[in-house]
Amino acid sequence: MTDTAATDETPGRTPETGLRIDAERNRDRILAAARRLYATEGLGVSMAAVAREAGVGKATLSRRFATRDELIQAVFADRMDAYADAITEALADPDPWHGFTGYITAVCAMQAADRGFADVLTMTFPAAKALEKRRDEAYHAFTELIARARATGYLREDFDDRDMPILLMANAGVINATGDAAPDTWRRLVAHMLRSYATPDAPLPPLPDAPASTALYRAMVRITRPS
Repeated sequence: MTDTAATDETPGRTPETGLRIDAERNRDRILAAARRLYATEGLGVSMAAVAREAGVGKATLSRRFATRDELIQAVFADRMDAYADAITEALADPDPWHGFTGYITAVCAMQAADRGFADVLTMTFPAAKALEKRRDEAYHAFTELIARARATGYLREDFDDRDMPILLMANAGVINATGDAAPDTWRRLVAHMLRSYATPDAPLPPLPDAPASTALYRAMVRITRPS
C-alpha cells in the first residue's frame, strides 16, 4: 500500500505545509479508524488492521503512533476524562449513597457503550502514562466515595475497593458475550451487584427485567460460534 504521508501534497500549498496538513489528516484518519474498530471489536484489533481501516500505510501509522499503547492512549483520552469526571460528580452528590450507586452505573454504562473502553478499564498500559494517571486519580477518589457511602449505613462494611475492578471485569465479560444479541444484559448484572453491596434497608432502583430467553440463546450461540 502506498504510504500517503510520504507521497501526497496539498495543491496550492508549499510541500512542507502540505506534508504537515497531510500528517494531521492521516492522524485523524487513524484515530477515527481505531475508535471504530476498538468500539466494535475490542482492543484485540491489530495495528495492521487499524492501518488498513484508516487507508494508510504501516509506516504512516508508526510515525504517528510508535506503539499500541500510544494509540490506545490517544483514542481513549476523552473517555478517561469522562471516567474521571464521573467520580467528581459522584463526590459532589449531597447523598453519598446515591452518588455511589450512580457512579457504579455510569461507569458500567461507559463500558457497555464501547467494547474497547470496556477493555481499557480492566487492563493496564504501563507505557500510556497519561491514561494510567487518570485511572489512578479516579481510583483514589473512589476510595473516598466508599467511605462516604459507608457512613450513610447503606453500603456494607465489607465492601472493598477491589470489588470495583472485579465488577468491571465481570461487566466486560457480559458485554463481550452478549453483544447485539442481548445488549442490555449488563444492567441486570449491575443491579444484582448493587444489591450485594447494599445493606438490607438501602434504597435501590427496581431490578431490570432479565433478557428474553431467545436473546440469551443467541448470545450463547455467539460465544460458541463467533463470526
